[in-house]
Amino acid sequence: MRRSSIAVIFVTMLFPAFAAGEFLQLSIPLPQSSRAVRNTQGALTVSGLFYETSSGRVELPSSLTRKWRPNGGFAAEAKMPDGRIVQLLLTQEGSNYVLRLSAHPDSGIVRWGFAADCAPDEYFTGIMERLVDGPQQETWAPGRTEALNLRGQKIDMLVKPTLSLYAPFYISSRGYGLFVKGTWPGQFDFCAGKTDQVQVAFEGPSFEMKIYTASDPASLVRAHALDAGPPILPPKWIYSPWRWRDEHTQRATYYDGTPVTGPFNSEFMEDMLMMKAYGIPNGVYWIDRPWGPGPLGDDDFEIDPHRLPNFSESVKWLDQQGSHMALWIGPFFQGKMAQQALTRHYNMPAQLVTHNNYPLADFTNPSAKQFWEDGLTKVLKLGVVAFKMDRSEEDIPDDGPEKLFDGRSLRENRNAYPVEYVQTAYEAAKKVHPDGDFALMPRAAYTGSSRYGVFWGGDIAGTQEGLRAEIIAVQRVAIMGYPNWGSDTCGYNHQTLDQEMCSRWLAFSAFTPIMEVGPTKNVGFWDLPRPPSYDEILIATWRLYARLHQRLADYSYKCAQEAHETGTPIVSPLFLVEPTAKDSWINWWTYMYGPDLVVSHIWKDGDRSVQVYLPSGSKWRDAWAPEKVYDGGQTIIASAEPHQIPLYVRVGSNLELGDLNQEWRDSVEAAHNKPDLKTLDAGVKSWFEKQNK
Repeated sequence: MRRSSIAVIFVTMLFPAFAAGEFLQLSIPLPQSSRAVRNTQGALTVSGLFYETSSGRVELPSSLTRKWRPNGGFAAEAKMPDGRIVQLLLTQEGSNYVLRLSAHPDSGIVRWGFAADCAPDEYFTGIMERLVDGPQQETWAPGRTEALNLRGQKIDMLVKPTLSLYAPFYISSRGYGLFVKGTWPGQFDFCAGKTDQVQVAFEGPSFEMKIYTASDPASLVRAHALDAGPPILPPKWIYSPWRWRDEHTQRATYYDGTPVTGPFNSEFMEDMLMMKAYGIPNGVYWIDRPWGPGPLGDDDFEIDPHRLPNFSESVKWLDQQGSHMALWIGPFFQGKMAQQALTRHYNMPAQLVTHNNYPLADFTNPSAKQFWEDGLTKVLKLGVVAFKMDRSEEDIPDDGPEKLFDGRSLRENRNAYPVEYVQTAYEAAKKVHPDGDFALMPRAAYTGSSRYGVFWGGDIAGTQEGLRAEIIAVQRVAIMGYPNWGSDTCGYNHQTLDQEMCSRWLAFSAFTPIMEVGPTKNVGFWDLPRPPSYDEILIATWRLYARLHQRLADYSYKCAQEAHETGTPIVSPLFLVEPTAKDSWINWWTYMYGPDLVVSHIWKDGDRSVQVYLPSGSKWRDAWAPEKVYDGGQTIIASAEPHQIPLYVRVGSNLELGDLNQEWRDSVEAAHNKPDLKTLDAGVKSWFEKQNK
């Protein structure tokens, strides 16, 4: 990376000499053009740098800034009142700056921190997937008004279940982004404690951060995504629709009483046969836990032949349908492997014995890592090519004197554990599929996870507020460097499965990179636990948007290539596209999907219209009424029935979405005609018998 010959960093000495109460202040220039909308100050002021011990906080002196380095940065050191030598190193990398702080000796230092000034209307976003910090239920609590802007929030940088994508990175509307390196827990206070400051504090014996500056926020996002990744380029088939249930039971009959004669799990066959009959495309079928023997249903990476009979043949049958098999996994050992792991000390130290997640693998131990990989390899060799990777943020020991195998503390490893987990699975899958034709989908992530996996949005409530939270989440995670993301469509196991909410959510999921439909209370839309149990509207809506999502697969994959190569996210909040437009910062329910689609979301039951901002510089065609073309640079009112999503295509693009109104009519007709499961089941049985002659 190029370095400038002269650093444009101004240092303000608040006192001429090191005395009690004296501290340093750095003033970092911000690009002039970034002030077009929201920046009222031309520089970022970093002040109040400190470290903390059990005895309290020690502020760093201004004398640390007196020694300049000729190559554009400087290094300095100062003796502190407690006898430590503190070193400060500041380097410039193009328009970006890296600040490193350390002390000798560093024993006893528990935290470093500083404050950054902020403008009265400054906007901050990134950091976390959840809407607000604290119990995740607050994310979907009725009446919440928070959206993409984090101003006024205080956030622990500690990966928490189950809305668990985090990155110690945020962008500011003033033209800078800030990225704290390392995995120690910390805290960001966005003007909550002091209305004119962002306060940052991170644990650990040393501290390093990078400050990006750019004339537009999209450049900040791209730069960080490449630093933290680059984001993986997954196989194209992940951009086809997915289907799953939370639990699969082997039943004697299908939902309508038709006897099961086919050779595979009855609910798996029911899903696949019903989708095929309706004309609903499916690229991934994921079987969640339980799928193995044992009390938790995942012992020893073995398949339970009673729950999932003829599993390897079912994978082959699925492959012939153009679909791929995915299984749920966790970062622990079960069954006989658990006993062996405990005997060999392959487990995480200091972990409490829990019902679900014990014993966790210590992935810093090469032998433990290989032992876990060997288990995963068994199911990879059965033809499984995708994994839902759960639980790497639950019940993880994060405090105490114990050390991991590699010598790190439990505390430092807490945020690193999700990365270790997905990296281990990646390395195992790569050995079986060196061409990279596999997919890993973790629930939790931290810096580095995007190199290995795609992601989903955790156990979200199946309510209108849950949908609202996920509309925000897909944009936040895009800023954080996680471009490939999807949500549990209609929520995770919510009781009501409200028709209008589910319809809106199916439409939303079609315009996220991963469209995964389930678990819908372990049933299909043809067998719901409320009237109408056979919901023709939801079946038709699913068909409409699954087919549209499938038609966008090539487009989505091209966007993923761009994300991999340049860091440009697939989903872009409007302020990444047009930061000079005021409405771009306000209209959080509208975003761009790739470069050619503007999509807006109605999340409240009963609403039939929404304000849509169309970016300037292009004309936009209404996908539902192609005769309507709008100039960009304006906000319009879009009307939409529950099966419709406000959708606009850039005029001049090559996207062909088809006649959505005709697609809806066809979908309604398809949903009205119940499939003949007896004939469809017989076809599977016949296929199996031919394979086994």
